[in-house]
Parts: sequence; structure tokens; C-alpha cells
Amino acid sequence: MERIPVYAVVGPTAAGKSAYAVQLAKRINGEIISGDSMQLYRGMDIGTAKATAEERKGIPHHLLDVADISEPFSAGRFLSLAADAIREIHGRGKTPIVCGGTGLYIELLLTGRKLTETSGDPALREELFRFAEEQGAEALHERLRRLDEAAADAIHPNNVKRVVRAIEICQTAGMTKSEADKRSNEGENPFLPTIIRLTCPDRAALYERIDRRVAAMFAQGLEQEVRSLCERGLRETPTASQAIGYKEFYPYFDGLHTLAEVQEEICRNTRRYAKRQETWFSHMDVQETVEVLADPAE
Repeated sequence: MERIPVYAVVGPTAAGKSAYAVQLAKRINGEIISGDSMQLYRGMDIGTAKATAEERKGIPHHLLDVADISEPFSAGRFLSLAADAIREIHGRGKTPIVCGGTGLYIELLLTGRKLTETSGDPALREELFRFAEEQGAEALHERLRRLDEAAADAIHPNNVKRVVRAIEICQTAGMTKSEADKRSNEGENPFLPTIIRLTCPDRAALYERIDRRVAAMFAQGLEQEVRSLCERGLRETPTASQAIGYKEFYPYFDGLHTLAEVQEEICRNTRRYAKRQETWFSHMDVQETVEVLADPAE
């Protein structure tokens, strides 16, 4: 089987992946496939740092704006769409470039490894347990019901660990637990990846990039973007509602936090996420590492 060459630009948020990928695409006649789990939602633009038309510089971008915020989006669905895009780009004589920071999605795509019942997303699991602590077990159980009614019927709301696991399977495997059990890891990897990792060894410099980018998002109208999405039901959605840069506004809209507190919370959560991303990508089989400095542009 002929394997399709695929480039990937990975790294923590605010490291400059988008700009780097555009420049790479110009050099190697490439097109970009988003590897970000939230940029695929329509209307979530500023808070996800989705590249604007000007920033794309004429380079075609794929897997942006492919879902409504009301839709749960799984790793399984991403893998299907991304694989189709890779083959379509390669078929036109162009080079596919995956760019993003959602480690699970990108690793599964580039390794050809299929999801199984035991696969998971530690960051998502952490978020779900935190949600249960803050909102209560019943609220978590209702999130499961919206994703998998049969599992919700079978699992008691107080069994938080099992509820978390069932939600995790739905949102990463794109199927119920029983369906996930049938998945197999067998099969050849159809892609030949070249992974370029952007990293910022100076943690303070990375945090400075994050803080400046969040400030720029507020200046660009992030509050109004989130408010508009909430009017469309963002807070009740199964997946999009938990996006960093959006969920922090909910207490503010309820009159519980100030806008300054919202901005600081977004910065804090983004820093934590960037740390998890650095850990995830440090364990991948990387062909090239690029160190970035304090310039926050991405």
C-alpha cells in the first residue's frame, strides 16, 4: 500500500502554529487541515483563534466551520473527515498539512491507531470530573443522556466515574461503549507523517504569548461573539459549551464575575491547557522541533 505523505504542525496554543503552517504550505505546495477540536464549529472564531481570510494568505484550509455548535463532535468523526481531506488534497497533487493542538485527534490520525474502549482523553476526563464537582452529578448525568440515552439509563447518576467514562467514549470514539468494544487496532497506517513540533521552552514567554493573545481576543469582540452564541444555545450544547474562551463567560453573564475576572480565568485555563499540550506532543515521534520566542502572533 502506498502511504500518503502528510505534514503536521503541532504544539501548544499561542505557539504560532497557524502562521508557520501557512508559510510551510507556500513552500511545499500544501493545503491545511485543521487539527483543532473547536475550530470546526461555525461561529466560534475569535475564541478559537481561527485563521482569518487574510491570515490564510490564499492557502486553502479544511475542516473549519463544518459543524453547528449544537452537534457533539467526536474523534471518530474527525478521523473520517480528515482522512477524506488528506486523500482529496493528495489526489490533486498537493501536500496535506495538519495543523492544530488537539493531541488526541492528531495522534490518532497520523499513527493510524483506532480508538478502543480503553482509549481516552485525560484532559477531557479531568474536565468532566471538575464539571461534576462544580455542577453536580445529576448535571453530568444529563450530559451523558444527551449523548447516549441507553448508557444513561444503565448507569446511576451517583456513579460519577462510570458516567465520566461513558461520556469520554462518546466524545472521543464517536460511538457507544458497546460499539467501541468492537473496534479493532488492526490495519496499516495509510499515512507517512512528518511532524514539526513548535515548542516554547521558556514557560514565562509562552504565558506572555497567551496573555497577549487573550487580550487581543477581547479587543476583537470576544464578549459579543460568546453572547451571540449563547443566544443560540451554546451553554446547553454537549461539546462546544466546554470550549476554553467561552465557558468562562457564563458566570459573567449571570452577574457573578467581572469581565476582568473572565479574562484572567481564560488566561489561566489556557495556560493549563498549553502545559498539557506540551506534555502530549513531547511524547510523539517528532521529526523536527522549532523553538519559538515571546512574539505572540499566531
